Amino acid sequence: MEANFGHLQHLSIRIDFGTVVRKPSGSVRFLQPISDRQKLPGLVSAFQQPLRLSNRCRTVSVETSCYRENISDLTLETEIFHPFDKDLLLKNKSQEVRPLLNGRCIYLVGMMGSGKTTIGKILARELGYTFSDSDTLVEQDVGGTSVADIFKLHGEVFFRDKETEVLKKLSLMHGFVISTGGGIVVRPINWKYMRNGISIWLDVPLEALAKRIAAVGTDSRPLLHHESGNAYMKAFRRLSVLLEERGDAYANANAKVCLGSLADKLGLSDVCNLTPADIAIEALVQIRHFLEQKDDYATT
Repeated sequence: MEANFGHLQHLSIRIDFGTVVRKPSGSVRFLQPISDRQKLPGLVSAFQQPLRLSNRCRTVSVETSCYRENISDLTLETEIFHPFDKDLLLKNKSQEVRPLLNGRCIYLVGMMGSGKTTIGKILARELGYTFSDSDTLVEQDVGGTSVADIFKLHGEVFFRDKETEVLKKLSLMHGFVISTGGGIVVRPINWKYMRNGISIWLDVPLEALAKRIAAVGTDSRPLLHHESGNAYMKAFRRLSVLLEERGDAYANANAKVCLGSLADKLGLSDVCNLTPADIAIEALVQIRHFLEQKDDYATT
């Protein structure tokens, strides 16, 4: 018999089903006395299967057999647990990572549409940090002109220069989560500034990126605006070229969240089924892993 209980997702109990009934509450109760002929070896054992790194329920299997004399009845009750709370896990992971960060900034890098702003705001909130967007700061520095218009009026080189100036200022800060522009990784000097903090790459499959961008349109994406075709194909073709140009640069990040691998780990068939909380939790896991490795290396 199997039952779902939130934290304890599967509970397997080996018993004589002729003598028990599963109550609506999820409890298991013997209906008949256990006679002498029903006595089993005196053993109670339990084991827990490996816990998957997910925001879902852990799997625990419990096998029991009982031997008791002169018992008129026996009741086996199972506790009901509330469904697992992703927000609680996110909070716990943040509390684990915060002291290790020691105020160092977090830089989120990745392709356009990879969710850097969404995930960055979650991380900033949970860590008690300030969120900032490098594109927004560039826009403010150019009198409120949008990134798309900066490209049209001044060209990409001008934008990249402003981007580097902004990043230099941010590198002197503490307690910031910074969503960077997709092309910020192409200049080596930018990595020098980001090394003052921790960089994490949000690696999203191209198909998912193209779907996201096509859904909101490409007008605000200056590097996509001149492509031909429908929105999805326009985005996919250009993103493929950009990833080819930037892939090695993204790999310089201190940590990486691969959404394809994360979806597999959580048993999801499509990365689109991942929630922002799923991704933020994995980001914190990878940040902690990097910091612990760094500390171990420093002490050797």
